[in-house]
Amino acid sequence: MIYLETDRLILRDYVEEDFPSYYRLKSDKKTMYYLQDLKIDSETLARIDFEKVLADSKEELRRFYFFHVELKESHEPVGSAGYTVTEFTPVGQLVHAGYFSFPEFWSNGYITEAFTRIIEFAFAENDVYRITTGCLQENSPSERVMQKCGLIKEAEHLNSEWHDGNVKTRVEYRLLKEEWPDIH
Repeated sequence: MIYLETDRLILRDYVEEDFPSYYRLKSDKKTMYYLQDLKIDSETLARIDFEKVLADSKEELRRFYFFHVELKESHEPVGSAGYTVTEFTPVGQLVHAGYFSFPEFWSNGYITEAFTRIIEFAFAENDVYRITTGCLQENSPSERVMQKCGLIKEAEHLNSEWHDGNVKTRVEYRLLKEEWPDIH
């Protein structure tokens, strides 16, 4: 089981007891507004998804490193953050990262704190070579997390994604293992 800490947070693999908060998080309309393809609308579908998460955490060639994020003092669930391995290469894993949290925790720096620790884990402990992530350009709080964590803007895809009845611009960020020492 992976267990990480920051000053205010615990980031750890999901366990069976986390299902209620997992379902609440992945079904929350505000939380999932920019992640509509990941939103889950039924407890049955959430259970299927959650079982896959639990099973993958036990795999030898694990692909999903999304962690339950909670407050260190109260153990109250904050959200989820991590990455998915998209490719195993001789120089290290290529991963796509993401994060989301309950609205009541927005604008407190929790996700920046969690994502900073995840980047450290990825490069220092988990043989990751390249981290990519992105968001719709209008989601400026998410883009600020990427910038605060030292990721480098790599692309701006004008009018490339259909979202909420409109075509929108997406921004993409990256960080390579050799760039990481310069920012931490």
